[in-house]
Amino acid sequence: MSQHNPFNDPFVAYLRALAGARLARLRSDEERSKGASAIEWAIITAILALLAITIGAVITKKVTDKANNINTG
Repeated sequence: MSQHNPFNDPFVAYLRALAGARLARLRSDEERSKGASAIEWAIITAILALLAITIGAVITKKVTDKANNINTG
């Protein structure tokens, strides 16, 4: 009887190669700079979203105040 070594299975070999390539990319300097860039983009996006919400709130308040001052008498 021959024993089946699961590490010789083609699917396991593929997964090991895939994981190894992914780890190599994560360890490279290029990927680190992309990660920092993604964080910077997330911060910029959050600031722009906050600015848009603030402007929207100011406009809504001004429109509501003007609407409440309209004389419908």
